[in-house]
Amino acid sequence: MSYLYETHLHTATASKCAVSTGAEYIAYYKDLGFHGIFVTDHFFNGNSCVPKNLPWEERIDIFCQGYENAKQEGDRLGLDVFFAWEARFFGDEFLVYGLDKEWLLKHPEMMTWDHITHYQKIKAEGGLVVQAHPFRERGYLSEVYVHPHQCDAFEVANAGNPYEQDRMAYRYAKEHGITMTAGSDIHKVGITESGYVYGMCFDTPLKSAADYAKRIKSGQGFSLHVPSKHLAWKEGTSNHLPVFIFDKNNQPHAANGVEEIFD
Repeated sequence: MSYLYETHLHTATASKCAVSTGAEYIAYYKDLGFHGIFVTDHFFNGNSCVPKNLPWEERIDIFCQGYENAKQEGDRLGLDVFFAWEARFFGDEFLVYGLDKEWLLKHPEMMTWDHITHYQKIKAEGGLVVQAHPFRERGYLSEVYVHPHQCDAFEVANAGNPYEQDRMAYRYAKEHGITMTAGSDIHKVGITESGYVYGMCFDTPLKSAADYAKRIKSGQGFSLHVPSKHLAWKEGTSNHLPVFIFDKNNQPHAANGVEEIFD
């Protein structure tokens, strides 16, 4: 038996771009045969709808309501619901798993962290950092920033991406030995850009978000819930925006074309 989890989901309570509440997702994922979901709302440095003029504690309370709303309904219907979030820097975004509300309350200074500090602080507490949709292109972006050294894994399959962008991430991660995850990046019940629902499969059920973080870091005991044809490389696949790969010191290096990206 396998246990299936959604790893990338937004609620209208905290994410400005979302439509559905946390509770509205529960029956949907239950009917799809999922064992659980992660609520990964946009944090304050991203597309958040949490008011900026409130004290930090009040902002965190509001931010967590999307998860809490989903958790209450999940407990009622028998679907596991775990807490996580999506942080943003300069168009590049990172999913953070394994830490909780109390950790957020203690770290208002996190809004000033750079990529390296962000990764080190979270890693020190046992958290997991996954670069979300690393090769994503959007109309509001002018460049693509890829951070293989400032995270533990790449989200190589994102149902909000065109397939070619996921293929870029999948190939890069495979060629560079980077752990891979998959998620839907869903904002409305029943709707994803690709029409598919992605996720992660495990042989045994997850005990907690911290358990998920530990298992992904181990690199074993899980698989991507994604049709293989969506990630299969096709000739002519490339990015259309300039791509910068960041080194261990978080210094960017421009990649001129597919050959240099996968060099």
